[in-house]
Parts: sequence; C-alpha cells; structure tokens
Amino acid sequence: MRIAKSVALILLAAMGALPAGAQQYDLLLKGGYVIDPKNKLNAVMDVAMAGGKIARVAADIPAGQAKKTVNVAGHYVTPGLLDIHVHYYAVGASLGIMPDNSALQSGVTTAVDAGTAGYKNFEDFNNTIIKRAKTRILAFLNIVSTGMATAANEQDPDEMDVERCVEMARKYPDIVVGIKTAHYWTTQPFDARHQPWTAVDRARQAGEKIGKPMMVDFAGRPDRPYDRLLLEHMRPGDIHTHVLGRGFDPVVDYDTGKVYDYMFQAQKRGIIFDVGHGAGSFWFRTAVPALRNGFIPDSISTDLHTGSVNGPVIDMITVMSKFLNLGMPLDDVIRRSTVNPAREIGRTELGHLSAGAGADVAVLALRKGTFGFWDCGKGKITGTQKLEAVMTLRDGAIVWDREGLSKEDWRKLPKLY
Repeated sequence: MRIAKSVALILLAAMGALPAGAQQYDLLLKGGYVIDPKNKLNAVMDVAMAGGKIARVAADIPAGQAKKTVNVAGHYVTPGLLDIHVHYYAVGASLGIMPDNSALQSGVTTAVDAGTAGYKNFEDFNNTIIKRAKTRILAFLNIVSTGMATAANEQDPDEMDVERCVEMARKYPDIVVGIKTAHYWTTQPFDARHQPWTAVDRARQAGEKIGKPMMVDFAGRPDRPYDRLLLEHMRPGDIHTHVLGRGFDPVVDYDTGKVYDYMFQAQKRGIIFDVGHGAGSFWFRTAVPALRNGFIPDSISTDLHTGSVNGPVIDMITVMSKFLNLGMPLDDVIRRSTVNPAREIGRTELGHLSAGAGADVAVLALRKGTFGFWDCGKGKITGTQKLEAVMTLRDGAIVWDREGLSKEDWRKLPKLY
C-alpha cells in the first residue's frame, strides 16, 4: 500500500494536481536551468523529488509543497552523469581508484568499470567494491579470466574462455552491461594460438550470447588494421573506446587534417565511438581536426585510474569542459554524458529526469574566466569556461555539496550551549 501511495503521489505531482499546501515532495531544487536532452528540456525549471524518484519537473513549483527546498538559481541542473569507462578494481594491476571519492564530486552517479575484472575475479570485485559504493557501479566483464590483473593472461588465448565469461555475465545481468577486450597486442610471428583477432572475436562471441555490446580497446597494426575492426569485426551497438588517441587507430589524416571516410561509414552502420580519455588516449592533435571535420564521439568518458586521476583526466567534469572549450555546445556535452551513454549500455532508465525515474541529479556551475586544459601528449589549450559539479544527488539524497547550497547560514542555527 505504501508503494502504491508513493507512485500515486508522483503521478499527481507530475500532473500538478497535489492538494494545496501539501508537503508531498522530499526535496525541491528551485530556479535552476534544467538541461535534460531526452525530454528536450532546456529552460529554467524546478525539480521535485519524492521517495528517491523524480516527482515533477516544471516551472514555479511552490516551495511549500516540499519538506526541503534548495535554491539552485544560476546553476545548471542535469540528469546524474554517466561515465562508461572507469577502473575501480585495484587488485593486480592496481588500476582501481575509490569510486565515491572521484565520481560523486564530479556529478557522476553511474559509472561503468571497463573490464578491470574477468570471470575469475569479478565476484571479488562485486563484494569488495560494487556493493559498498554509493555510486551506482556497472561493469563490462573482461573476456580475459583475470581481467587486467595479470598482464600475461591478456596475451593468452587460453585465458579467454567464452563460455565461462558468458556464465558469469548471466549470473549478474543487472551489473554486467557488456564484454570488454583490451591490451591484446600480440607480437609477430603469429602462430596457431595467437591470431590477430582472437581477443576481439571471442569478446564479440560472448557479447552475442548475452545480447549485450562489446567494448574494444584496440591498437591497429598492418596485420589487423583499424578499418577492418570497425567494418568487419564489430557489430552495430559495439563500442570503440579511446577514439581520439595518438594515431594507433587512425581517425584523422594528419597531413590533410581530414577524417578518414571509414569513420563515418562505421558510425553510420551503428558502431559507437567513446572518448575514454585516460593517460594516453586523448590528444588535441587528433580531437581538434576530428571535431572540425564533423566527427563527433557518441559519448564522453574518462578512463579514470591511478595513472590518470591526477592528470591529465582529473575527473569527468574536466573532460566535459575540454569538449566545451573545443566548441561543443553545452547541451551536446550533457547529451554525450547522460542519455547517450545510458542508451549505449542498455540502461535507458538512466540519464534523464522523467517523472518516476530515479532521482540521480547533477547541479553544475559554469565558470567564466581563463582556464588551462592539457592532454595525454602534454598539449595544452586555454579556455574561457569551466564546468564544476556543485551538488550531486543519488536516489534523491544529497551526496556531494561543494558550496553548501543545501546548508543553513550558521547564524540561524541553535546555540551550541
């Protein structure tokens, strides 16, 4: 009965039919500029939450209808951000960083670990990290048995067991959003066991069996060129991450500055291109000509790990700011950080502020001034604007409040004695 009543209140709220003076909202964010690409919202509006869900998004919702009201005027209010390339599992390769210390302060409410764990160690990852985090953590399961924990296993086809990978993915369908292949570079001469496409093709087979996408971290070579990966070995809906790197996977002809035709062909046939910035995979020398020639990545992500969190990545909001200063419109930056990645991982209940959706919300400030941003090749741009996450809400609870927007003036608080 309590659940039914809560749902009924949300529906009444969405229709603007709450009783006069009723405090039916738990929290009201008032006066912010809402950008919600899925619902085509781009205006000053209020966002009301109840029971951990979005109850209503509308102009001028009375503050008296909420138990608590936070004035967010002058800020942007967006769906909670999605970062679909992070590393949170610290065993072995020691890539993992603590999720709640990096995601929430950047407006990220959902993050996807990109193959740090495989079928042999995924359950340890789940028990030690995923279950304990406030951040919603999903995962691409690595086709390699131990994920990225043991470098030698990443080159060993015997550690790429499709059936055991599929079994683990099916055991955790609410967490595993796809299959990851990475770091299988191999060295010539190839033999019967080590073929150029072994890791990619086995990851694809596993993805086909569970009906979910494959994410590929790739390094093209003459015997396995990048265009063949995109046009022959990947399915529509599969994701190539690290798309704006230093040229191992050639996106741009550096002599002419033109984007190769096969990039547009692949995007047209449904291949997804993700940023995956990381410590070595985002170069302005690639990104600037690519964007100028109309090649736009489908999603923005960080590839945050111990080697990138202190630079050049820093956090999700910094990567978004780089694209903003490269000329991408703000609503497009938000789209590629919310609804697009949610769709790519098959979690379309995320990344928007529809009534009834989970109340994952980011409140962002857009600072004006002079700001420097640097890339993986130690190249720098100077920009005039910078995004900051000033508040993050997860299921309607405030989990990050940089400037104390939700707090009271200390002079209004009771005496301590």
